Amino acid sequence: MKNIKYLILSSCLALFYINPAFTQTANKFDFERIEDNSFLIEEAYNQDPGVIQHISAFQYMKDKTWLYTFTDEWPVPGRNHQLSTTIPVLNNGETGLGDIALNYRYQAVFKKRFAFSPRFSLLLPSGNYKKGLGEGVPGYQLSLPFSYLLSRKIVTHYNLGVTFTPNAKKADGSQFDQVIYNYGLSIILLLNKNFNFMFEAVGNTTFTKTKNTGTKTTNSLLINPGFRYAINYKSGLQIVPGIAVPIGLGTSKGELAIFAYLSFEHPLWKP
Repeated sequence: MKNIKYLILSSCLALFYINPAFTQTANKFDFERIEDNSFLIEEAYNQDPGVIQHISAFQYMKDKTWLYTFTDEWPVPGRNHQLSTTIPVLNNGETGLGDIALNYRYQAVFKKRFAFSPRFSLLLPSGNYKKGLGEGVPGYQLSLPFSYLLSRKIVTHYNLGVTFTPNAKKADGSQFDQVIYNYGLSIILLLNKNFNFMFEAVGNTTFTKTKNTGTKTTNSLLINPGFRYAINYKSGLQIVPGIAVPIGLGTSKGELAIFAYLSFEHPLWKP
């Protein structure tokens, strides 16, 4: 697991040293393809001006727990700035609303082959912590998604991020500080402009600190092979369904799930 973790981190950090020539505009990389419809990995593309996106994702785990999220993404009003919200509903033995995320993402770089869009999120304590559905206090998240088009057939995405939740609450009311570092990468094969094979790998390291037990460290690592398909309409509406199978590795070995994805993207106003 450590070797895979370091490989993912090294690949992410290597993007800082990409030759500037790679980011120059080239006509051969200006072609129609599916963008901003990954499953567990965040792509570094903000919404086009005037175009909004509604995303539903459902994950059913081997232990019969499940998670549903609804995400709405809006340009403000163009590509540079984007606001979104993610609303989770989950079942972990109890069923209910989780902690809602309010997200701001800035399109720092947008080239034909390379994109970078840092995101900051405020996590609202909307989930019932007494039922294990939330943290009971606000949380803060920073994400650094990178996207790089290797060729007309292969695109890659890289994620680094951290989530900080001070004074989070357990079901019994006791408090703890939690820091989660997440990392991941994906390789997407553009089989044609409307059909892609996807391979994602995501992991995190969680540090939980309490007054009585000190700091506890846990790790998680998943691979997520899947497919996505785009249905395009003359009105500008694009529907993208997808399906994947998250599989646990290392300390997460034995974890298995089915992941379903559905996106509706359409113009709302003329830019």
